[in-house]
Order: sequence, then structure tokens, then C-alpha cells
Amino acid sequence: MTYNDTFIRACKRQKVDYVPVWYMRQAGRYDPEYRKIKEKYSLLEICRQPELAAEVTLMPVRKLGVDAAILYSDIMNPVASLGVDFDIVKNIGPVIERPIRSAADVDRLRPVDVEGDLGHILETIAILDKELDVPLITFAGAPFTIASYLIEGKPSKSYHRTKELMYSEPEVWDRLMDKLGDMVIAYLRAHVKSGGKAFQLFDSWVGALAPRDFERYVLPTVSRIFAELADLDVPKIYFPGVSSGELLPTLRGLKTDVIGLDWRVSLSEGRRRTGGGFAVQGNLDPYLLTAPMDMLKQRAKDLIDEGIAEPGYIFNLGHGLFPEASLDTLKELTEYVHAYSREALHQ
Repeated sequence: MTYNDTFIRACKRQKVDYVPVWYMRQAGRYDPEYRKIKEKYSLLEICRQPELAAEVTLMPVRKLGVDAAILYSDIMNPVASLGVDFDIVKNIGPVIERPIRSAADVDRLRPVDVEGDLGHILETIAILDKELDVPLITFAGAPFTIASYLIEGKPSKSYHRTKELMYSEPEVWDRLMDKLGDMVIAYLRAHVKSGGKAFQLFDSWVGALAPRDFERYVLPTVSRIFAELADLDVPKIYFPGVSSGELLPTLRGLKTDVIGLDWRVSLSEGRRRTGGGFAVQGNLDPYLLTAPMDMLKQRAKDLIDEGIAEPGYIFNLGHGLFPEASLDTLKELTEYVHAYSREALHQ
């Protein structure tokens, strides 16, 4: 089996023959075959069945021709090992039975037991390591994003309870960040040991913070995660989520390889703000997938031209795929990115 390492080389800012492509939420509800599986099983039920979770992970690789797989899982999975009861509720998202609101709630959180409680996820990774001919990206939710669910009790637009705890009880907040940082470090280390070839830290909602608050309350833990995993010889990606452009200058010293960008900041500006020390990933507005194909291809061409101006570019969306996206559109877009970038890189 020939192994395609184009994604890995792009992460390391090495020479590539074409721009690699993968999509956040590429194993998801835009795929009719996946929707049929979801009629029988919930997300968490799929995650608990390694063979099924591996099959769902493989589906977009086979159908779209993407250059990396991303593990079918959920950022909330490891918090179960901390002693947090939650469910993923349709049309809502993660719902926490007993939200964290006090020092006592934080103190009750147990250390994560990855092998004991999350062995099914490691088994899924091991299956995929044998079956894939492209790299497997695994992932974890970053501490702020996980904390926002744990504290609010469900998805939020204002994060008012999260910020209230952060501002009014900073010592409690710091203890929570430390515990979640420890969880992420243990979880991702086990992923790589089981066969993960890269990982992404999703900080989906950290763009809700002002830069000074991000630097004080979040960045120290994010920095510690990447510093403590620096010995792992796999590409590391930090995705600071949507509306995070103002945070980018604070990331300059981060020991990661790739920064994921949303569509509100151009690739060149993202590189400038982060000091040019990272590969960049992104950053097509997902809803451009509903545009006419000629417009979509023109936007992709513009991104590729901008991305390949410097080494280290991975084509992706600026956020996850949405259910109304078309499988055929994604397949045609992937083929276009490969073909156009191959031509552009060899001019």
C-alpha cells in the first residue's frame, strides 16, 4: 500500500507536489450514508464501537479523495473519564447533567484514565492505523472550549457563566484549566501511541475572549499542552476557532506546527500576525459550498495562490462542514484543489 504523506510534509513546510486537502467534520451529516448510520446509532454509540467508528472515519477518504482522515469522535468524549455526565442532544449539542459552578465542583473532577475509560477510542485509532493510506489526524477539545460546556451546561453564545467564573474566581478557573490541560495531554499522547499521525487542538469558542483575557486565562494552558507534547514526532495543529483573528499575534511562541484560520482573516494576514513561523490551514467559508461551482473554484484558486506563496499550506474550511453541503460538490472541489495546485506549483 502506497502511503500519501503530502499532508505531513505540508505541516512541516516541506516541498509538496500539490496542496493537500481535508475538511473539518468531513465524516458527517452531509453524507447520506452517514445519515443512515445516525438513524440507528447516536454519535456516542458510534464512538463506542471501534469498527463502526473506523468505518465512518474512512468514508470521506474513499469518497472525496482527501489527503488526511480525521478520527470520528467528539471533543466531549474524554470528560466522561473525569466523572462528568453528559449527553449530545440533537439540535442542541453537549448537555451537562451537573454543570461546574464552584471550587468543590472542580475539585471533584478525577484524573483522566485514557486506557481504562477510553480504550474504545484507542482501538479505533489502532484499526485505522492499519487500514489508512493517508495520515490519521486525532484531536482534542482545548481547555477553554471544554470548560465553556462544563460551566454553561450546554452551548452558549455569550459564555456569561464561563466569563463570570474566570473573572470572579481566577484561582478556581486556573485549577480547572490545569485539570483539563492534564486531560488533553494524556489523551493526545495515548492517541499518538496508538497510531495517530497528527493531532489538532480545537479551541472552537476562544474567539469570544479579548486578547488580554486569552493571554491571562487560556494561553498558559494551551502553551503547556504543546510544550509537554513537543517530544512527539507528529504534526501539531492549533485551531483557535471562529472570530479569533485578534488572538493570532499572541500565538507566536506556541510550540505547534500549524495554525488553523477561519475565513475572517486572510492567509497572508494570518501568517503575518503569527510571525510566519507556522504552516497555515484553512480557510474557505463553509457556506461557499452553496455557491455556483465557478465561484467556488475561483475562491479556491485565490486561496491556493495565496497559500502557496510560502511553504506550508493545507486547504481546509474555516470551520466545520454543515449538513446541507453536497457530497458531489466536495468531491469536485477536492479534485479541483489537487489539479490546480499541482499545476500552479510546477509553473
